Amino acid sequence: MEILGYLTSIIIGISLGLIGGGGSILTVPVLVYLFHVSPTLSTSYSLFIVGVTSVVGVYNNYKSKQIHFPTALFLGTTSILTVLITRLYILPAIPETLFSIGAVTITKSMITMLLFAVLMILASVSMIRPSQCETAGEIAMDKAAHFRLALYGVMIGLVTGLMGAGGGFLLIPALIFMVRLPVKKAIGTSLLIIAMNSLIGFTGDLGHFDIDWKFLLEITALAATGMLIGSGFGKKIDGSKLKTGFGWFVLLMGIYIITKEFLQ
Repeated sequence: MEILGYLTSIIIGISLGLIGGGGSILTVPVLVYLFHVSPTLSTSYSLFIVGVTSVVGVYNNYKSKQIHFPTALFLGTTSILTVLITRLYILPAIPETLFSIGAVTITKSMITMLLFAVLMILASVSMIRPSQCETAGEIAMDKAAHFRLALYGVMIGLVTGLMGAGGGFLLIPALIFMVRLPVKKAIGTSLLIIAMNSLIGFTGDLGHFDIDWKFLLEITALAATGMLIGSGFGKKIDGSKLKTGFGWFVLLMGIYIITKEFLQ
């Protein structure tokens, strides 16, 4: 199971490199089911793994001028603040045992995995659905558009803070349809926002968890290697075709997690 976990870690990076998102949604399930890390600690590890891996992708996209910095900084500001508040105050305030229904005890860990499964299903729909991505060019943002984008940043921050997922599957459609960025620039911009959210969110966890740095750095190195592979292939392969197949895989994983948690 651990060997499969190490292989999947590379796939996480490849997905981030090819389509700018989706791969991070697998990080927590891989840590929980293949490496037997607790769900709460897995969300913290995921922030570090996804954050560092995204930095590798940011560097490659920066060199090819595929990052829209004004949008990244605007969305990043609202989402980063939300991530920090979530990791520092909201998540620690949630008790491990929530409530009981008869003989069944509903725990924080169980709810974390069920919410993650719902998130995976939503992400899979976003990836499977045919994309009408190409746009005529960036649009001027009025105050109402900036307000909507700020609210969207808060939602991204909640997803990242609570689930440890980068939120690329939410970011990329927003960047394409709300800001009208071209697909490749949306992917690069998404990776920068994911990197900022994840790494700053992880700093909010320092001192709260006993972190196995050797294990964490091993998984991160594999995911970063996958990112380099994915970025290389991304120049030759149409990522939208791979996105559909990966979406079906994520959908099946989401259904599996829901089934497993309820059977337990």
